[in-house]
Amino acid sequence: MYFLYSLLTFAAFLIVSPYFLYQAIRYKKYVGSLGPRLGHLPISFNLDGDESIWIHAVSVGEALTARALAADLKARYPRLRLFLSTTTIAGQQVARRSLQHVDEVFYFPFDWAFIVRRTLKLVKPRVFIMMETEIWPNLLRLCRQRGVKTVVINGRISSRSYPRYRLIRPFFKRVLADIDRFCMQSEESARRLIDLGADPSRVTVTGSLKFDSLEMPVLTSHGKPRERVLRFFRISSSRTVIVAGSTLRGEEAAVLRAFARIRTTMPNAMLVLAPRHPERFADVERLARDAGFATMRRSELPIDAEPRAEVIVLDSIGELAQLYQLATAVFVGGSLADHGGHNILEPAIFGKPIVFGPHMQNFREIADAFVANGAAVQVQSERELEDTLLALLTDPVRRARLGAAARALVEANRGAKEKTLAVIAEVAPPEDAGGGVVRPFRLVH
Repeated sequence: MYFLYSLLTFAAFLIVSPYFLYQAIRYKKYVGSLGPRLGHLPISFNLDGDESIWIHAVSVGEALTARALAADLKARYPRLRLFLSTTTIAGQQVARRSLQHVDEVFYFPFDWAFIVRRTLKLVKPRVFIMMETEIWPNLLRLCRQRGVKTVVINGRISSRSYPRYRLIRPFFKRVLADIDRFCMQSEESARRLIDLGADPSRVTVTGSLKFDSLEMPVLTSHGKPRERVLRFFRISSSRTVIVAGSTLRGEEAAVLRAFARIRTTMPNAMLVLAPRHPERFADVERLARDAGFATMRRSELPIDAEPRAEVIVLDSIGELAQLYQLATAVFVGGSLADHGGHNILEPAIFGKPIVFGPHMQNFREIADAFVANGAAVQVQSERELEDTLLALLTDPVRRARLGAAARALVEANRGAKEKTLAVIAEVAPPEDAGGGVVRPFRLVH
């Protein structure tokens, strides 16, 4: 089974390799990451061969969520180094910039045994921690053989991936047996995981770490924002700002049409468009210009000045979360187009009114709770998006009510961090050997 898995993944790699070659030539992507993905880390990476805790976070969202644990893991395991891997380039950039308690950041290796062995030899993990559903059969099998403890944290099995896993349940069950503990976001994900073959005694519902990873802005002693990006957006308090975050192909055009309608009644309004994928920055900028808007990129803005453009394309990585606090209203992308939605908690912590589309499969429980508690608005179509944004922007009382409910829901659901750390301590007792109590998690409505 493992040989067949390796053969199939290698065949898939060969099939998609022309795409990656194109991306490397056209956008300079993946060129510098090939060595680490093949298990070739610099000797200086772990020069003394110290044991470590290895966290794998796929992309930006998972890397930012890892902040909730990094400081505590360093404090509880002072003799272990803390390494973090990512799959995407954007995740790598954010991790290097935002995770100060991590000793080294590297690219996740291809899941072929000879490469994994090479990586494990250098990383020397005592514990391997996977964010969400990053389950790699060869790596997990080799960890088991070497006595490396393995834990899934912030785990989830979405409604979209669940049927796919069921198709390979016999093999998937064998893979799950190599994992020591599972910390799942919700009872539904826990039930799905057990149905796929996980040992129920190894599954704990801890809640979502995304609630615990959110940070409020802190001002410096001079009254300037800690986050430098805010200095490029000195926005007048009377100016209407719409932030459309993590948008995907097709959604920008819909948002721009809604924005054109908004500007007929609010001519001073500004739109911040934040495409999900960096390779689309130029396309989105061109789309906004073709729609007739004065458009600039975030990288072109002068510091300590109010942007004069009508549309700003956020062509940077890791700055969107802080920009949400400037918004009068927020649209979270990946939801109008059928891509499963994106994180709505980042604007919620700032008490912003949030709008998202019908496709929120990847955040179903959180999205349902927000709608049920009057903490967000879910729309079903582009026309409804236009109507909803316009209605919100002309109704400050409703905006305040939605924002307050969103912030309260975030605060009510913190606590997954301590439960997760307690589970990790069970499989790898820290040197101070504290004990934590893990209680069942339920999303507080």
